[in-house]
Amino acid sequence: MNHLEIEVKFYISDIQRVRDVILQQGAAFEASCFETNIRFDDAAGTLKAGRKLLRLRQDSACRLTVKIPPETSSHSMRDDWTGQFKIYREYEVTVSDFQTMSAMLEQLGFYPRQTYEKHRETFRFCDTELCLDTLPYGHFIEIEGEGEDIRRVAHLLGLDWEKRITANYLQLFENIKRRLQLPFEDVTFDNFKGVMLDASVLRCLMETAF
Repeated sequence: MNHLEIEVKFYISDIQRVRDVILQQGAAFEASCFETNIRFDDAAGTLKAGRKLLRLRQDSACRLTVKIPPETSSHSMRDDWTGQFKIYREYEVTVSDFQTMSAMLEQLGFYPRQTYEKHRETFRFCDTELCLDTLPYGHFIEIEGEGEDIRRVAHLLGLDWEKRITANYLQLFENIKRRLQLPFEDVTFDNFKGVMLDASVLRCLMETAF
């Protein structure tokens, strides 16, 4: 798979209320799963420095994904999308064995740098993919599709467009880690056990993460 990934996310405090709204609007439920994601990079951190992501994910299947910033001259990008959405070019393939793929990446000089986990529920609605995500530090809704469709769906779901988030989950974690002075790198539910998360502080951090 190779396509331009266009999306935004919103921090939500009441996931059940948002789930109810999604279903009331007629969205079709697709799947629910637990994800384990591993970000790989070389010893110098070249990929992260270049805003590139090499990720191995295990949920109902095992997938290897590469995300890179799109060419600014790409004919498929509109000028008025700049800053409005999180936009990356994505390459993804399904692989048969998580451990073997991990070993192959290490043989090529890419090593596990960060693990992050989440529960995800997926829906289809008005030509978009909706993902209700529960991470160790909070709940989110992610909307992926074409720009106009994303805006329309956000409006239909009663989401405040001015509070959209274009940062990825690892960037959000970096903000939280700095604010709370967390001693760990992996975004796992075990690591967050016992971490006190103030809802008002989290909302402030999320709503300023463009």
